[in-house]
Amino acid sequence: MTDAPQDAVRDAVPDEVSDEATERVGSDADAPDAPEGQDAAEDSAGPADGPVFEAADRRGRIVADAEGVRLSYDEEACEFRWDELAAVESAKGRFGKRFTVTVHTPDRRWYPIDLLAPDRGRIAAWEAELDAVLDAYFDDEAP
Repeated sequence: MTDAPQDAVRDAVPDEVSDEATERVGSDADAPDAPEGQDAAEDSAGPADGPVFEAADRRGRIVADAEGVRLSYDEEACEFRWDELAAVESAKGRFGKRFTVTVHTPDRRWYPIDLLAPDRGRIAAWEAELDAVLDAYFDDEAP
């Protein structure tokens, strides 16, 4: 994860991350090396032409794409497939540059993460990018 030149943010990832989500998350050190001449981007299974949302600050990162939603904050991380989610909410701070994304699971757990945007205009762009990803991949209708 790269460090962006931004101020520190509040703790956002909850202390209790579900065991199932924790088991699916691995560190870069756990990942096998890519075969020689093959990039990590070529190795991904998701479609490259679909919308992708990515937002990060100095400590936190959110990525939402065809595979699902991944949250990381400092050394903690969790990953959710789209079929594991009940809702995804976003909110911007009333004053300042705080952007919050909260992932809700069907078992009534929620995982909020706060990011500090470089400026208020970037928050509007993040909201639009996240909406595009949710429209493309998230099926919010009950089966």
